[in-house]
Amino acid sequence: MSSTQHTPLPYYEDVSPGSGGLPPRAWSPASDAARLSLTGTWAFRLSPTATAEDDSFARPGHDARGWDEIPVPGHWVLHGHGAPIYTNVRYPFPVDPPRVPTENPTGDHLRVFDLPADWPEGGDAVLRFEGVESCARVWLNGEELGTFKGSRLPHEFAVGAVGELLRRRGNVLAVRVHQWSSGSYLEDQDQWWLPGIFREVVLEHRPEGSLSDFFVHASYDHITGEGTLRIDADPGGRVTVPELGLDLATGESATVAVEPWSAETPRLYEAELTTVGESVGLRVGFRTVAVEDGLLRVNGRRVLFRGVNRHEFHPEYGRALDLATMRRDLVLMKRHNVNAVRTSHYPPHPAFLGLCDELGLWVIDECDLETHGFAGLDWRGNPVDDPRWTPALLDRAARMVERDKNHPSIVMWSLGNECGTGRGLSAMADWVRERDPSRVIHYEGDLSCADTDVYSRMYAPHDEVDRIGQRSEPPWGDPELDRKRRALPFIQCEYAHAMGNGPGGLSEYQRLFEAHERCQGGFVWEWIDHGFARRAPDGRVFYAYGGDFGEELHDGNFVCDGLLFPDRTPSPGLIEYKKVIEPVRIEGDGAAGTVRITNHHDVTDLSHLVFSWTYEAEGEVVGSGELTVPPLAPGESADLKLPAPAATEPGDETGWTIEARLATATAWAEAGHPVAWGQLPAVGRAQRPRALASGGAAARRDGDRIVLGPGVFDAATGALTALGGLAVTGPRLDIWRAPTDNDNGASWQPDERYGLIWRRLGLHRVRHRVDAVEAADGALTVRTRVAPAATDLGLETVYRWTTDGDRLSLSVSVTPRGQWTCPLPRLGLRLGVPAALGDAEWFGGGPGEAYPDTRAASRLGRWALSVDDLQTPYVRPQENGARADVRWVRLTAPDGTGLRVEGAPPFWFTARRWTTEQLDAAEHTPDLVASADTVWVNLDHGQHGIGSQSCGPGVLEPHHLVAGPAAFAFTFARVG
Repeated sequence: MSSTQHTPLPYYEDVSPGSGGLPPRAWSPASDAARLSLTGTWAFRLSPTATAEDDSFARPGHDARGWDEIPVPGHWVLHGHGAPIYTNVRYPFPVDPPRVPTENPTGDHLRVFDLPADWPEGGDAVLRFEGVESCARVWLNGEELGTFKGSRLPHEFAVGAVGELLRRRGNVLAVRVHQWSSGSYLEDQDQWWLPGIFREVVLEHRPEGSLSDFFVHASYDHITGEGTLRIDADPGGRVTVPELGLDLATGESATVAVEPWSAETPRLYEAELTTVGESVGLRVGFRTVAVEDGLLRVNGRRVLFRGVNRHEFHPEYGRALDLATMRRDLVLMKRHNVNAVRTSHYPPHPAFLGLCDELGLWVIDECDLETHGFAGLDWRGNPVDDPRWTPALLDRAARMVERDKNHPSIVMWSLGNECGTGRGLSAMADWVRERDPSRVIHYEGDLSCADTDVYSRMYAPHDEVDRIGQRSEPPWGDPELDRKRRALPFIQCEYAHAMGNGPGGLSEYQRLFEAHERCQGGFVWEWIDHGFARRAPDGRVFYAYGGDFGEELHDGNFVCDGLLFPDRTPSPGLIEYKKVIEPVRIEGDGAAGTVRITNHHDVTDLSHLVFSWTYEAEGEVVGSGELTVPPLAPGESADLKLPAPAATEPGDETGWTIEARLATATAWAEAGHPVAWGQLPAVGRAQRPRALASGGAAARRDGDRIVLGPGVFDAATGALTALGGLAVTGPRLDIWRAPTDNDNGASWQPDERYGLIWRRLGLHRVRHRVDAVEAADGALTVRTRVAPAATDLGLETVYRWTTDGDRLSLSVSVTPRGQWTCPLPRLGLRLGVPAALGDAEWFGGGPGEAYPDTRAASRLGRWALSVDDLQTPYVRPQENGARADVRWVRLTAPDGTGLRVEGAPPFWFTARRWTTEQLDAAEHTPDLVASADTVWVNLDHGQHGIGSQSCGPGVLEPHHLVAGPAAFAFTFARVG
């Protein structure tokens, strides 16, 4: 406590979890006891401090006609009262626990309600709050019920029977909510600070003899195939499971043959728990979680987490999510092969967990606890290691476990996130383990694993994951604890930071997870970009991030690091992740006509999938059919023969595409939904000429121009200005890209942050010197040097143009000069074409963007998109939109005229209506203004990889674009 403290602290600053509340209990979605939702429009008044107003507003009859109105659930800062604040680690107030600033925005909420006409006379009632940030004081009809902290946890108060405190008509519910409290020190969770009543408020009738709590124990024996059910309840009653023929007293066990629950087969049995006062509907899933032989097993099987971290977020409503949005999230996860969720960094809305039970996802349920802001203070004053805070920590653990304990989807309890270490965490672990020994305990922040059942890390680089998989990681700490840790299963609770363009390196991580039994997968950070929807003056929607609300401290767009854009559109990162983690591996030898199918499911065989094949020539399907695949068990493979390929033209590039799709509809996708695919090259691309024969055409001087076949060049610079009458700007060497968030890296990263290095070297402002323009031997040769100011680094570049009379061929050779100590951002050509050429068709990778370490989902084929649709609208604009392995591309106007470019070797293609420099300068998407006259095209020989360095590891060395000698060629032709 502060040394200056002389008087007792007010309730919002003391370290207690609150006062007056009821003990936590299980959440039940279905009960025959009456419930009254108090969501809707409430009267609202905002004060600048916690004590600016007295509590007279809570008395019946208070005149609130001059107050504003606000929706509940909701956050007042999203409804015109104050503004959101985003920080990642730093507390946005002075760190003086448990004190908070006098400037403490405080929202008074009022709701007057009547009971329904059929509300029962007898029994009691409880008032339940599902989530309030960060501290609340509650009155009903002028009588104070109590206070509470723990923003993302439930709190209940007894309000008695009708005729006592509770009235039939005119009940006045008053809630005072403080933005800052001692609880804020426990909730530093890398998200927006959003005060308010953001989850439901409900009045629940508690008939005499109703349930005060119940605990479903439903284990599964994978040897016998039997499940054992016991439901403990207070008071006792009976349990019926009609499908299993069970009718039991509470506390009584029964063992019967069942189908087990898993994320792949989320089998639930409808049950009913009845006491003399209440009946509650349950959905029971039988499963057993255990760490055995150094592996985490569910129902006897090792599981591999293909997971995501999920904050609760909506671009308009913040953390006030409705059921449809929650379901939409989970359906998207299932459709993208995600099988696990870590509820970072707090328990989610309880209905979300019911959906996980129903749809099938493994869940790490994380406590509402993070004290990350103490890290920069060397953890001085960390509440986790201060015994005065332990009751609050235990209260948070209990409220999570008691609320959520009956969900089969939850396989781990997580003590919290980034709290350092301390006695409070150990106390939490001891309590959780005693209360629920049927699940394992997770916490990442203690390498000793003293309190945990799994070894969990964040952003461990690939080489370290490899060592961990072999259990050969370097020793750490106490030898006994070190031995314990080495025997534990390993997960990455956060990896592959999905900020902006990326993350890269997913495929390499997945191969390690599959190669080492101990490595049981991980959870990508994170699910969704937390950008708030705003409109630019021209009406375009964009998304605001940290700093856009005038915050004193903020962490910029670090809050936008998800696999979904804020509007829940999948990003290229999610498409890539789906491909990398697909549960069926399709490999083979296309030239030999063989394919190997491997089942990477944890539990199910392949009988729920149907397989098909297509045979393509030059990207066009020339044959198709069904492929019979045996119902392989998990881990099994089969080598199959493909049919004889269709006849194709000599020289055509051909290959097979094999797809696995759902055979029947599920709760999350229709029949035919694609689950996995693979492509097998058959006949490779015929060697294309690197230069066209001159065909008798020679370069000729025409005033200040040089004409070569259909090309017109500037005689002084050698730059192409027109092709067959089509105006062209360039092409010329380009090495700059608008740095991605992962290029720029994070301040704490030990590795080189190439985005900063590139800018420091001046690669964003290179100059082009023309050394020679030579027309000879039927060719035009232009010699240049491309270099940034203030260094002796340079790229000697030679362009050699030839023609066959109709087309132009360009061969480019690049020779680096000087000591290049960093990779290049890109290496290729940039040219400008008329803005009318707004449609692209290409043969190459697609349909979405790809980069060297994010190309698993890039599928070879014929694709067509508008130039506008080629863009990826990252919340903070940055390099995007490249298509990989392009053989040729055609850019056309609505009348069909345009330009065709063919490359040797295949190249990366990007087209935009703004320059790279404009993209680099933009902070939000409306900053990008389309050119009225030009589409800018990049034809790249190479791109540097993407990596995950905005929080994780950088680009793996095989994906570095090393500054070395390079040669590549393109052929240009006018079309239409």
